[in-house]
This record gives sequence, C-alpha cells and structure tokens, in this order.
Amino acid sequence: MSHAKPRASVRAGSRACGVPEFDAPDSAWNVAAAAPAQGDPFCCRTEWQLSFHDTFAPGRALHLRHDRGSVATFAERNDARLGALLEPVECSWLFGCPLLGSDAVDLLDALLQEWAAAVLPNVLISGILPASTLRRQLLATFHGRRAIYQLEPNIQVSASLAGGLDGFLSRRTAHLRRNLGQQARRAAEKGVHYERHAPRSAAEADAVYARMLAVEQRSWKGIGRCGMAESPSREFYQVMLRRLAVSGGGRVVFARCGDDDIGFIFGGMAGGVYRGQQFSYIEAWSKFGIGNLLQIEQVRWLCEEGAQRYDMGPKMDYKRHWTEVETRMDAWLLRAL
Repeated sequence: MSHAKPRASVRAGSRACGVPEFDAPDSAWNVAAAAPAQGDPFCCRTEWQLSFHDTFAPGRALHLRHDRGSVATFAERNDARLGALLEPVECSWLFGCPLLGSDAVDLLDALLQEWAAAVLPNVLISGILPASTLRRQLLATFHGRRAIYQLEPNIQVSASLAGGLDGFLSRRTAHLRRNLGQQARRAAEKGVHYERHAPRSAAEADAVYARMLAVEQRSWKGIGRCGMAESPSREFYQVMLRRLAVSGGGRVVFARCGDDDIGFIFGGMAGGVYRGQQFSYIEAWSKFGIGNLLQIEQVRWLCEEGAQRYDMGPKMDYKRHWTEVETRMDAWLLRAL
C-alpha cells in the first residue's frame, strides 16, 4: 500500500511547508503537539492526522504553516452548505487541534489574509480547551471579525498511571478488581498468555496488523461487518501503524492460547501519554473477559515504561470503570461576515 500524495500549499515567505517535511516523528508539527497541554495529544500528531487524510479524504488541498515552534494545519474543502471551508486535517471525530503553539492563531490569521475577500473561507477549529490560552487568543483575534459558533462539545476520558499498575488499580472499584482477578485466573487455567509488539518497520507493522485483522474478523464487530476490518477504517489503521513504526510508538498486545491469537489491544504513544485505538477478541472467548485482561496487560506494559496517562478517547459507558478524568474539548466554526 502506498500513501496518497496530498497537495499542500508551500510558500517560503510564510514558512509554509509540504507534507514530507511534516510527516516525521520529530517534525515541527509533532514537536508542537507535545509542547502545550492538549486534550488528546496523540490525535494532534501526524500519525493520526495525516493517516486520516490519506485514507478518508485524500483529495483536499492541505495548508500547513509553521513558525517559532507553532503550527497551523488545515485542509481545504468546498462544503455544500458553507462554501469554502478550512477544517482540521482529521475532520470526522475532531479529536485533535489544528492550532498548536503560542503563535498558531497568528499563523491562521495570516493564512486567511491570503484569500481574496470574495471567497473568504469559513474555519472549523477543534480541540479547544475551555480555559485555554488558545480560546482567549481566538476570541481576541476574531471577535467582531467573524461570527463564532460553538459545536457540540467532545468529552474525552483518561486515567492517570501514577503509582504504576498498583496505583492504577487502586483508583478502580473493588468490584472491577475482584472481577479482573477472577477473569485472570480463569484465563490462565485455559492457557491464555500475552505477547507485546512495538513494530519498527513497515514490514513488521504489516505482519502485526494482519494478525489484528484476523482476530477482528472473528469478533462480533467483524461478524457484523462494522469494525476496523471494513474500508476505509482498515486502511486508516494500517497506515497509522506504519507511521508509528518509524518511531516505535505503536503498542500492540495479543492475547494468545497456544499458538492462536484470540484478542488484541492497540494504541500509540505521544510522549508519556498512551492513546488507545482499538481492541478486539474472538467471539468464542467473550465469556472469559479477554477485553478486560488486555486492558490490564496494556496498562502493565505502559507502567513498566513509565507512561503517565492512558487516554481512552470519547466518553462511553464501559470506559467509566477504567478512567477517572473527563476533559471537555470544544469545536468552533468561524463564519465569514
């Protein structure tokens, strides 16, 4: 599989750059994603953002700007209702933020001034924390110049890994800890064991991914044809795992019985923050709590590495047992007046 080749605006005077310059683990984009506090730092990174662009919406022009440690990263699209629109590169779930760093709002303002007044684009900005400097800067720069509409907030959930595995478990309920102990004993009696992978090449990433898909296809999601084995999700996670292999940032744990894979859990690192992506297990093993046991094995690995936080993405009922922190992230639409 080859990556799509998106168009990017490149203009030396504004220190714009193209996709290849940004598409690296230590690029200006990824350094900026790690610098400020972010609600979802992994999804601010290129492994998430550019993988989405490659597989879900490759036809858009990208407008990428950076200066003094800040970046503004947008995709251009003609929306049926709004007309010309600058949107985050990942524009579906809106987990990341396209404005990173203290000068990012100035970069956006300069980018907008390049448009002729007749085609002035609307702008969609995601990942705005309610009490953040970014929110204040956007209001100071665009209040009175743009109509600002707030979209439905995105609530993300996470867990601290302070205190290692014991600390993590101490923040879970006694009921969950008891169930985990019982499930672990039953699975061990059946010979279930675990295998860790952090791919470091495209070939290794593809081999691990093929095993993940084989499990997914025998899960309830695969049987119902509603999971990551379906396009374009299938291509999205493969491209993401390949990108993560450049830095070794992918984390995959398989649950195995004998020589057979019966489940997996997958996510990626953004500095000391792990972001979960997918987990699945063969339907025949559902009564053994394999999903819960995979979560604990992943936490065990992360704690051994000294990770600080486990991000589980958008709030869902099953995640309340695993997390104790909720983070609200807003998305704003800046309409041209």
